[in-house]
Amino acid sequence: MIRHPAAEKIVQMLAQAGHVAVYAGGCVRDALLQRPYPDVDIATSATPDQVQSLFPKASDPQGKAFGVIRLRLDEHVFEIATFRVDGPYLDGRRPSSITFTTAEEDAKRRDFTINGMFFNPLQNQLLDYVAGQADLSAKIIRAIGDPVSRFTEDRLRLFRAIRFAVQLGFEMEPATWKALIQLAPSSNVISPERVRDELMKIFTSPDPARGFDLLHQSGLLAVWIPELLEMRGCAQSPEHHPEGDVWVHTRLLLTHLKNPSPVLALSALLHDIGKPRTSKTDPDGRIRFFGHEGVGARMAEEILRRLRFPNDEMNAITACIANHMAFKDAPNMRVSTLKRLLARPTFLEELELHRIDCSSCHGQLDIHTFLTAKMTEFSQEEIKPKPLLTGNDLQQLGIKPGPSMGKILHQLMDEQLEGKFTDRDSALARARELVQ
Repeated sequence: MIRHPAAEKIVQMLAQAGHVAVYAGGCVRDALLQRPYPDVDIATSATPDQVQSLFPKASDPQGKAFGVIRLRLDEHVFEIATFRVDGPYLDGRRPSSITFTTAEEDAKRRDFTINGMFFNPLQNQLLDYVAGQADLSAKIIRAIGDPVSRFTEDRLRLFRAIRFAVQLGFEMEPATWKALIQLAPSSNVISPERVRDELMKIFTSPDPARGFDLLHQSGLLAVWIPELLEMRGCAQSPEHHPEGDVWVHTRLLLTHLKNPSPVLALSALLHDIGKPRTSKTDPDGRIRFFGHEGVGARMAEEILRRLRFPNDEMNAITACIANHMAFKDAPNMRVSTLKRLLARPTFLEELELHRIDCSSCHGQLDIHTFLTAKMTEFSQEEIKPKPLLTGNDLQQLGIKPGPSMGKILHQLMDEQLEGKFTDRDSALARARELVQ
């Protein structure tokens, strides 16, 4: 069922030394679903010291306390975990103690039945002590044993349950879902970094809109991104948004995402988050959201900082949000302005955000078509060429550093992008005209 020569070599060495050794968890689940399994985890009756005696190069000082040893073999890194049962989870993440045990008892302390199966590659045998195969066939996410206990042990499992549901297209078992809702308010004890990672997996999954629904219905969204709830009931102009309010529009937009990049996924989720705080109704009854993109970018930055996003991803996402309304003016832009737009590092994400934004309201894609054509038209040119002149050149012409120099440099770059001059001598001649 699972073919992995390096992993099988480890299992064989453990078995020859008299230990039970099997593949565990996600790789077994994915193999049964005929999905790729990039990582193979190994569970064994051997203690960490016994594993290290067999594999002297294996080490993991941090994991060893929890019965886990890491081993690099044939360019792969494996986690070899001793069968264990856990003591109380005092911090809502890790057990305060562990006791080594049997494979069956180890399976019963895992999170969900579909993740609790083992596979013995030497005997080609599936070991299923938790009825995981039945739930896999029924497409059900079910906590092993008492769901409240499983979620209380590690509250990140609240997010993992939703993540598996949207990644696999499975339904939540009723008792598991009930416990998830019950414990969602206490999810604030999870570290933001762990929540961020799960949210990214949910919103870059094949069905981010369903992830959005489950996060909201469970109450997790209210704990971690409460700003999104302000979009509910925030009315929009029926002329431009026949689909409904900002919440409905955002959810509809998420249905157009198919395994998106993290930047596109979060940009889509947060692109209109500034609308509720900028909503105004004109005297003629039209609903306006002046400046919502700027307000939204600032709100998104606060949210992303709260979730400990890396600066490069945060800057890219906020840039997409801040610029998502600029595309409407593209057909009337000067060539230089248009080239600057296409040269933006996040342009492809912004273009796709524009497409799905329009597809989720009025459906008009003429600007997307225009910009796609311009990308082709400019593809033979260097959209972001090196400036022919610098501030040092202008200083030699008598211009001191300051606003005037910046204005001239900007105009020179515009004219260079528009093809009004193509060499340094022509650029200097134009600079002298501007100076005069």
